[in-house]
Amino acid sequence: MTTQMIILNGGSSSGKSGIVRCLQAVLPDPWLAFGCDSFVDAMPAKMQASDEGIVFAADGGVSVGAEFRALEAAWMEGVVAMARAGARIIVDDVFLGGAASQQRWQKALRGLDVLWVGVRCESAVAAGREVARGDRTEGMAASQSDVVHEGVFYDLEVDTTRTESLVCARTIATHIS
Repeated sequence: MTTQMIILNGGSSSGKSGIVRCLQAVLPDPWLAFGCDSFVDAMPAKMQASDEGIVFAADGGVSVGAEFRALEAAWMEGVVAMARAGARIIVDDVFLGGAASQQRWQKALRGLDVLWVGVRCESAVAAGREVARGDRTEGMAASQSDVVHEGVFYDLEVDTTRTESLVCARTIATHIS
């Protein structure tokens, strides 16, 4: 079976976006990339600070409501529809709910060949990247570092603490059929 989707899961500032760009460069076929950040950015502004939407707390915590979950389900189905139509897809996500987040994807993915990749990074390193980026709430990287992996099954894990994105991408590429 041919891999139709790659789903990367890791905390904020763990290096997922860099790996995605490198994957697109090293994989021989074209792959489309979609991330949870672009999904959140596509939401109406009023949902980006609403209990029904998504709330970014001052300490870096993130909470989501029912309207967010409804739109997320539709977004997942849309991304999966592109894979079913023949596009190869890379998803950059943050499983805030750990195993429950993966289960939401699995529901949409039924029947597709997916490579599940855990992207790990030591909390202190991710926190340093977070500060350097300047576009994240301080504390988000540390709060997500471990919780996003709880109960999640992976085909492969990479660690960006001391490994460059390109090396991680090449490792992932060897697992694509």
